[in-house]
Amino acid sequence: MKKIILSLAILAAAFTSCTSSDDDTTTPVVTGEITGIITTSITYPLGSYTLKGIVKIESGAIVTFAAGSTITCDKTTGDNALVVKNGAKLYINGTAAQPVVFTEKSGVPGSWGGIIMYGDAPINAIGAAVTSTSEDGNALPYGGTNEFHNGGSLTYARVEYAGSKLADGTKELNGFSFYSVGKGTTLDHLVSYRGADDGFEFYGGTASMTNAISYGNYDDAFDWQDGWKGELNSNWYGLQVTKGNFGIEIETSNNNNAFWPKVTGITLKRLAGCTPEVAGAIEIDAFQFKKEGNGEFDNVVIDGYGNYTEGTTTYQGAAVKIQDVTTNNNQVNGSKIKLTNVKISNTTQIVPVGAISAISVSFPTGQFTTSTTATGASITTGAWSTVGGVNLLQ
Repeated sequence: MKKIILSLAILAAAFTSCTSSDDDTTTPVVTGEITGIITTSITYPLGSYTLKGIVKIESGAIVTFAAGSTITCDKTTGDNALVVKNGAKLYINGTAAQPVVFTEKSGVPGSWGGIIMYGDAPINAIGAAVTSTSEDGNALPYGGTNEFHNGGSLTYARVEYAGSKLADGTKELNGFSFYSVGKGTTLDHLVSYRGADDGFEFYGGTASMTNAISYGNYDDAFDWQDGWKGELNSNWYGLQVTKGNFGIEIETSNNNNAFWPKVTGITLKRLAGCTPEVAGAIEIDAFQFKKEGNGEFDNVVIDGYGNYTEGTTTYQGAAVKIQDVTTNNNQVNGSKIKLTNVKISNTTQIVPVGAISAISVSFPTGQFTTSTTATGASITTGAWSTVGGVNLLQ
């Protein structure tokens, strides 16, 4: 079943130009509603659309959004999200000057489910399972053997005010959620803006992401699990503003993998006064590794992960924190965590530490190196990285 409500008259007009003079051509902007299940391919011209409900793109369908389009949902109508199922493709063809913006009417963090994409690339979930079930309320299977899964191309796209807890309030959603998405998918120049959960989260898969901004998200700027192993990631920028937990939360679902993701060019900043998402949950570190989390990171800038006082206790933020003994033994001591060319400022614990005193962290030679010249993420600004006249790269 496919249910898409769109003004056919306006849609037809969108494919013709209104000419006011011989050399002055303008393109009409389409309006319409996107809802229900999409089973056949459709291209949305430059327009201002309303997304209503949990919109699912089914296998075999291709959905394309033109540069400059805005897609708005309204939390008062119920749960909203855009779901790209395995076998479907989503093409967001934004540009630096004309990004495609997905937003919510109220402008309140946690008001919708964001963009969720499924694939059949390999995962390594709890218990070394090669398939699992999503935790986003859709309860869909993910995982497979297709490392080159192609879910389309998301380019110059911004998701605002996502991270809602759908249905019974226990489901986890982010700005962008990637379930076993493969390396055939393009993820480039993406913004997750003021969501109530993570900015970006990978659940296994082989996809890589370049030029990504996580701004003002309440949980982690970046997060992954289930054996994600994207190796061509670059230029990640995380800014934690009012509420925020870890800069990057890293785990591999308790699997001591022989592989790990790689990211080059990372900037993680925490502004003064930023507090953890929930009182009592002291998550104030730039990098946190747990449950056998690992990875290789180069050219990193960390700033602002200092002390945080709650009640009568002051907690010390760390550049790198190892959460459990097993991760320390297998990943740190086994040289499966590597951070090089790291510039650290306004952060209390500069040397990697354990979450408790019983965890004595000592990186092997060359696995953790600092620098005064690291530059972090190198991202070109533009309309795509500006909201309300504010440049998100600060």
